[in-house]
Amino acid sequence: MNLKGMKKKDLEIALQKVEPFLCPSPDLEQYSTPASIAADMLFTAYSQGDIEGLTVLDLGCGTGILAIGAALLGAAQVIGVDKDGKALEQAAANISRAEAIVQLVRAEVQGLELRADTVIMNPPFGAQRRHADRPFLEKAIQASDVVYSLHNANTQDFLLNLVFSRGAQGEIQKRYKFEIPHTFAFHKKAKKDVEVVLLRIQTR
Repeated sequence: MNLKGMKKKDLEIALQKVEPFLCPSPDLEQYSTPASIAADMLFTAYSQGDIEGLTVLDLGCGTGILAIGAALLGAAQVIGVDKDGKALEQAAANISRAEAIVQLVRAEVQGLELRADTVIMNPPFGAQRRHADRPFLEKAIQASDVVYSLHNANTQDFLLNLVFSRGAQGEIQKRYKFEIPHTFAFHKKAKKDVEVVLLRIQTR
């Protein structure tokens, strides 16, 4: 199935069918990207010519929502990478249901040897392990021409400095309220809203 030429709301409806993590890991900060945010991220990239007909890479793809969305918007090739085998099993099922074409790779991002035109990702925010998003960002800069990456807004200055130190240019494209439901035993509230930013990074 391909939603090329359709509206953002159509994509959001399609992505609402992507099942979230069944057994999320707190160490990996496995929080599913809300369909509304995923659709907006993808359309932001699509509107700037960074998806259609291109190779798109999703680092830390989880259950596949961003990878599926990129495929539905007409990417020529989509590759989803995650080190969690259970998450990739879920991703494969979600991809099949969406009738999308996505290649899945089980690997750690640090040792990955892949190139893409665009990376679109939602890496760990670093709540459990400080700077857990840094390896994802560094690999994305190395592996692609353009990166769209979601991060905790509190870390934006550090991340923009990191991007600049790697010879790339970064800017904040969007801000979102990312709702995190009560998922793990250490969560004290039914849900928590985290302010996040979408960075667009030009590496070439």
